[in-house]
Amino acid sequence: MTDVRVMLGRSMKHITRSMDTIITVTIMPIAFLLLFRYVLGGAIQAGGGNYTNYLMPGILLMAIVSGISYTAFRLFNDMKSGILERFHSMPITRSSVLWGHVLTSMVSNTISVAIIVLAGLVIGFRSSAGLLSWLAVAGILLLFTLALTWAAVIPGLTASTPDGASAFAYPLIFLPFVSSAFVPTATMPGPVRAFAENQPVTSIVNALRALLDQQPVGDDIWTALAWCAGLLVLAYVFAMAVYRRKIA
Repeated sequence: MTDVRVMLGRSMKHITRSMDTIITVTIMPIAFLLLFRYVLGGAIQAGGGNYTNYLMPGILLMAIVSGISYTAFRLFNDMKSGILERFHSMPITRSSVLWGHVLTSMVSNTISVAIIVLAGLVIGFRSSAGLLSWLAVAGILLLFTLALTWAAVIPGLTASTPDGASAFAYPLIFLPFVSSAFVPTATMPGPVRAFAENQPVTSIVNALRALLDQQPVGDDIWTALAWCAGLLVLAYVFAMAVYRRKIA
């Protein structure tokens, strides 16, 4: 735990000194929130009169996906600079290097989500959720962040260029657009609707939206948890396997 704490402190210093990270993780999702709320929201029939409430879950997921791309980028830089070899020559737990990056992603994305929720409150976001519902929302978002962060570790270890390390997140950013995040899936044509209703973002968004509106969650929460847990297990196993090969 001491090794992990030291690595977390090191990685957090990199975050606070990188304005690019701060801008990407906070400003861009807020810009999307304002775009959909004030530019496109008038033409979209969703949310039962409060489109900001309808938007928030999808915006939060987009912010997390944007944030985890920097995990891959920072890990790639450590690989190429040779600092990992230096760490491995020290009497520390080798996995602490990865956990430092992973926990940094958790902390930075939590801060980003909090800032976006505050921005949403300013422009009209309101929630009737109680404490338990908010805790469930936080748990789902943390599990989603942890799963994607471990997935980001893989390109961070294997990419040959900085762009390649962070580019894996680009397709993920577009998944909310083909889901129930911004419009009901019922408005989509058949094949697109089938994809939208059976991809992970839709179930996660629906679960978050129901919890925030104090509505029955149904099976969406179990589907969302299954997607997140399954991705987490697969990503962790593959990431650790790649890491062992790299440091062998």
